[in-house]
Amino acid sequence: MINKVLLLFLGFSLISGEVSDKEVSIENKNSVEILLGEFTQADLEKAPHSRWFTPAYENYKPKKEALKTIKKNIHDYEILMFMGTWCGDSRYEVPKFFKLLDEVNFDRKNLKNIAVNRAKKAPGDLDKEYKIHRVPTIIFMKDGKEVNRFVEYSIESLEEDIAKIVKGKKYTDPYSE
Repeated sequence: MINKVLLLFLGFSLISGEVSDKEVSIENKNSVEILLGEFTQADLEKAPHSRWFTPAYENYKPKKEALKTIKKNIHDYEILMFMGTWCGDSRYEVPKFFKLLDEVNFDRKNLKNIAVNRAKKAPGDLDKEYKIHRVPTIIFMKDGKEVNRFVEYSIESLEEDIAKIVKGKKYTDPYSE
């Protein structure tokens, strides 16, 4: 009975968009585990997320020229990534993003990953602070200030879009005004 009440409470929290400041894994209304709050690549490599994360990560082959550009320029950035483990676009782009970071030996201390609920709310109102409306959103920052962002899907390809961003070329995400 207590489990049903807890699940019902969590379901209402998801629907209303309310999020506590704690980093937790929660159950959605279909009893499918989603991540909420800060997480690591290792969290996605575990069940139930590994069933979509691992094959996408392993099968991704980034274009070599873009990879070279990223490797040369990405180390100047701090990165803040928002995603939803329930979101098809996140499931498509995020494993590839982690593979890119691994390929260029990006220092993970300069990466912060935040999982949001279906209402795209994150603990601590980070979603409001960074104006998150779609996921995944990958924000590239220097000295604590946003330089550019990748939002939801690529214009050319994930690696070519990120290469433009980190090289400082003109790049506009699909939703910029």
